[in-house]
Order: sequence, then C-alpha cells, then structure tokens
Amino acid sequence: MDIKLPPDFDAEAYLRLNPDVRRSGMSAEAHYLKHGHKEARPWRTDVPHFERDYARLVAVLRTRHPHEEAMARAVGGKFEEVGRDQVTFLEENGLRDGMSVADLGCGSGRTAVQIAKRFPNCAYVGIDVVQDLLDHARSICPPGYRFIRSTAVSFPLPDASADMIIAFSVFTHLLHEECYAYLEDAARVLRPGGKFVFSFFEFGRADQWTVFAETVESRKADTFGHMNTFVERNAIEAWSRHVGMTVEGYFDKTQQSLCVLRKG
Repeated sequence: MDIKLPPDFDAEAYLRLNPDVRRSGMSAEAHYLKHGHKEARPWRTDVPHFERDYARLVAVLRTRHPHEEAMARAVGGKFEEVGRDQVTFLEENGLRDGMSVADLGCGSGRTAVQIAKRFPNCAYVGIDVVQDLLDHARSICPPGYRFIRSTAVSFPLPDASADMIIAFSVFTHLLHEECYAYLEDAARVLRPGGKFVFSFFEFGRADQWTVFAETVESRKADTFGHMNTFVERNAIEAWSRHVGMTVEGYFDKTQQSLCVLRKG
C-alpha cells in the first residue's frame, strides 16, 4: 500500500507533538511515512489530547498484539475479571435491571458486556473517542446497545435520559476543567435521584503514588504518553456542590479510587 502524507499535514506540529522525532534527526515527513502512520502519531494541534493519546495507544497495541488482546490491553487488561468487578460495584450502588445506563469512555466494551450478562433489560449507551474500540464493543454486545463516538466534553444525550452514568478510567486522564464540564452535563442528563459513578487517582492513597512517579519520569524524558490526573476529594466535593449533586461515598476497592454522586 502506497502511504501518502495527509494533504493538510503540519510538519512543525508533528515535531512539537512527537519530540522523539526531532531528536532522531529524521524529517517529520519521512518519519510519518515510515513509522508515524502505523503508530497513529499526532500531527494536528486541534485534536483533543484525550483523543490523540488513545488513538495512538490503540494503533500501537494493534501492531503488537492480536486483535482481542489489543482490545483488552487498550482498557487496561483483565477484560472479564475487571468488567465483572465493576458491574458488581455498580449493583451494590443501585444499578438494577431495566435502568438506563450511559457509559462514558466505554472503550472496547469491558463493562458493557458484563452489564448485558447480569442486567439484560438495561438500556445502554456507550460513548468513546476511538472508533476501533467502539466497533469492538458493538461486536460483543447485544444489538440493542448504542455506541456513539464523541470528542465533546459533554454527553450527546437528551435531558433526564439516564438513571446512571459511569466513567471508569476517564477522569484519570482529563484536565480538572474537563472533569467538571462532564459533571455539569451529567446533572442535565441524569434523572432525579440518578447516580454518577467514576474512578479517580488521589494522592491520599499511597499505592497510587507509583502512577504519579512514573508520569513524572515520563515527562522528564519528554516521551509521548497518557496524561494521568489526580483529583482530591475536596475538589470532588466542591464540584458536586456547584452542579447540584451529593457525594454518596468514596471506595478503595480497586487500583483506582471510586466515587458515587447522586443528583438531587
């Protein structure tokens, strides 16, 4: 296959977004044609960081692993085990059969497929920024499940249309203002009494320090990697007050901390 540069390829943006390329001495154009297109290297500055990061992660995983393994690794691995644990936690915090569930950052369907097994009558919509992940999730989930690609920091859903919104491993990779924007819009999308369940990193847990330390080392090396964001509980409480939600509880059952908010 003859690979060509995109017509609006921005060489300087490619070098800024991929500092290892500048250090290599290769031109932006040559690197993209030889390596960058396979690795989904970013070359536009107007693409949201979370879309850029995850598109590249998925592209690299697909070059290194069989499809099923790549799809599992894209959401952190342990596809069945983690999915079951997540749905058990959701059930403990109010998920019931027949509810309407919106899954922000649904990835390749790890949580969705377990919801389908345990709660076959739930109405489900998954939202993500990477089409490859959405396509895989759709292939393993019931035909009635909806999947939407969206890069907006809002929900492409009607007012008061969800009983529960979930966001596993999403706020861990967003700016604080992006997290808050989603919370603001969640208050619109949730029905009265509805819940928002999300995971987050916090400095209050000593076992999460490794994530922060590794992120620091990554930045020192100026390498391309995910943004890892830490959110403290006092910030969550301030955010929830401003959007009209109540903190129902914090939980330390997984590698990431978990929070449950209730509307009204």
